[in-house]
Amino acid sequence: MFSRNMLRTSTRALRSANTAANVTVARPAAAFLHTNPPMSSAANKDNKHNNSNQPGSFARTDDSITVEYPEDQDLPSSTPVQGRGGLHMKRTLASFSLEGKVGVVTGGARGLGLVMGQGMVISGANLAIVDMNKEEAERQASELVEVFRKENPGAHRVPKVTAHYADVSDADSVQSCIDSVIKEHGKIDHLVTSAGFTENYNAIDYPIDRIRKLWNVNVDGTYLFATTVAKHLMARKSPGSMVFIGSMSGAIVNVPQPQAPYNAAKAAVRHLAASLAVEWAHAGIRVNCISPGYMLTALTEKILDDNPELKRQWTSLIPQGKMGQPVDLMGPVSFLLSDASQYVTGADLRVDGGYTVT
Repeated sequence: MFSRNMLRTSTRALRSANTAANVTVARPAAAFLHTNPPMSSAANKDNKHNNSNQPGSFARTDDSITVEYPEDQDLPSSTPVQGRGGLHMKRTLASFSLEGKVGVVTGGARGLGLVMGQGMVISGANLAIVDMNKEEAERQASELVEVFRKENPGAHRVPKVTAHYADVSDADSVQSCIDSVIKEHGKIDHLVTSAGFTENYNAIDYPIDRIRKLWNVNVDGTYLFATTVAKHLMARKSPGSMVFIGSMSGAIVNVPQPQAPYNAAKAAVRHLAASLAVEWAHAGIRVNCISPGYMLTALTEKILDDNPELKRQWTSLIPQGKMGQPVDLMGPVSFLLSDASQYVTGADLRVDGGYTVT
């Protein structure tokens, strides 16, 4: 998966993921098979442009792929999808409806989280947008309601969409957030955990404090929100459905960008969904995982416009020959939250254009 919360790749000069801390990522010495003597630096430089022609070159990581993280306030704002609402667009099974339900989406103020939250609203749910940037969450909550009003001028019920702050890696912050959602909405029925991010470091150069932060957000954040919502559902003796947002990176090794801790974290999210699905089945709580492939968010599109070769390499590995659009996740998340999937739990639904089956 590639989004604001995830991979931000750039081939500009190497910069630290934590500029304020002045962390410098050192370039490791090249490693060679013992049967091949190392080429000189000059030879390496002269032959760099031919690397793509070498056997196996597209199945390796590349330490020239570097990452740049803008500050939160510098991230591009997302725009709700237009033309997806409507009371009577097309006939479908009633079991797909989320009418009368309350959903929570973490990392919901931008990118994939915002689009999935909008899919829940279109399907009839009331929504709580959770994000560290509460101001952006409030703006998007208002925008989602406005889009719904425009596309449903005769609607008798307008969904309630609220904004809430949470540091997903902090247990007290998570509990406070859940309490505020329940105060506003009266209950919680569904959870989508979209908060997460990735970084690109060679494993031997990855600062341990950055690895811990990555795991705290991607894994601990998913666990804390899931268990806190599960306690609420169990106290109500109510069934519920959760969708963890994993990544195809939890099943394959992405190339060319090096991101071993992120891949491992998403594998943990996927198996956490399966484990909790079994543990909570007795309470009627379903837990599934969606593993997106490369998704063309606004941020991704900007980065790849500057790196057409990287885009070409990625798409060359996708059987459908294109990257996914954020709206491609609306249907899967609504399906897994709704009663249309009431006998589906512990599943990992890959939305990747066929990337992981080749």
